[in-house]
Order: sequence, then C-alpha cells, then structure tokens
Amino acid sequence: MIIVDNVSKRYITRKGYKTVLNNVSFTLQRGEKLGILGRNGAGKSTLIRLISEIEKPTSGTIKRSMTISWPLAFSGAFQGSLTGMDNLRFICRIYQNDIKKAKEYVEDFAELGEYLYEPLKKYSSGMRARLAFALSLSIEFDCYLIDEVIAVGDSRFTQKCKKELFENKKDRSLILVSHNMKAIKSYCDKAMVLDEGNLYQFQTIDEAYNYHNNQQKLT
Repeated sequence: MIIVDNVSKRYITRKGYKTVLNNVSFTLQRGEKLGILGRNGAGKSTLIRLISEIEKPTSGTIKRSMTISWPLAFSGAFQGSLTGMDNLRFICRIYQNDIKKAKEYVEDFAELGEYLYEPLKKYSSGMRARLAFALSLSIEFDCYLIDEVIAVGDSRFTQKCKKELFENKKDRSLILVSHNMKAIKSYCDKAMVLDEGNLYQFQTIDEAYNYHNNQQKLT
C-alpha cells in the first residue's frame, strides 16, 4: 500500500515560494492502477518524484509498504563516467537484485549491443532512457511509476515496452501521470485530477476526464 497523507511541496523562486502540491492525499492498494490527469505544470511530475523518494515533501508524509520503482526511463541517478554495465551492477547492489539475471534481461531488452559496456556520457538520450527502462523492469517492483505515456525509441520498441509493463506485469500496481486520456483509460482502473496543486478524486475515470476537460476549456 502507498499512503500519501496531506503532502505539500513548495519551491523557492525569485518571487518567493511557489506551491506546486497543496495537501494532496490518496491511497493506492496493491494491484491497483491509478491514473492522474493534469495539464502541463499541474504538479504531476513533482508528485511522481516525491512518491519515488527522488525528492522530499515540504510537509506531509508518504508511507510505503510495497516496493516502488523510480520513474520509468528516468536516468538522472546514473553516473555518466561509468559504463551501462557498471551502472547496472551498482543499482542491482542497492536493490539486492541478481546481477547475472539483470544483465541478461537488460542485454536482451534494451538492445544496446556493445554500448552497454561504454560510458553513459557516450549515450544518446534515447539510449539512456532504454537502459533505465530495461533496468527498472529487470527488478521485480510491486508498483511502477510512469511519468507520461511510454515513448522510448522507435514505435516497435515502444510497443515492446508496453507489452512488458501492461501485459507481462499486469498484476503489479501502477501510477501513471499524464494529460493523455486515452492512455489513462487503456491502462488504469481509476483516475484523479491534479489542478493547480490540488488533487480531486472521482468515482469513475469518465468523471475525472470530464472535470479535466472542462478545466482545460476554461484556460
């Protein structure tokens, strides 16, 4: 279970503090798939970073009783001077994951070839994303975090990613933040809306979409 309890996040700007999330609360049960809709700048990516512990909330608490991935395709924690393989070993040690199995999985899935043994500073942004995605799926997390719809590499590779995550790991929990209603309906069983830092909950995905759509028309 993930319990987000009255979480707020503020950042300092030249004009003072800006509140990005304002007393956000929700609960995600094991196996649930939650979609969070919101316009650009609504705070969706910030919420994902807080849940994954990349950042800390300004106030409030997030309780986790299941393992949670970093945001899929996020490579910000990689060390550019190390090879892809060295980064893989390092992350596997942190998560106590089997290095040999992870290596075999990533070699097959990421399709990086010899670049897996090259420093990450030689990688393109797409190659880094493919490594991050493959490595995150090589670890058996209870919940996967997705910041926007998966679009890693060409359309063939993107479909490969979707099949692995949404079919082969369909028993896992999922938090997908997006402004793409089609993705939310396809992969989630409930939805909420982030609007100007406030989180609104609804009985159905259609109700969430209608609210989100109406808010967009007002801008």
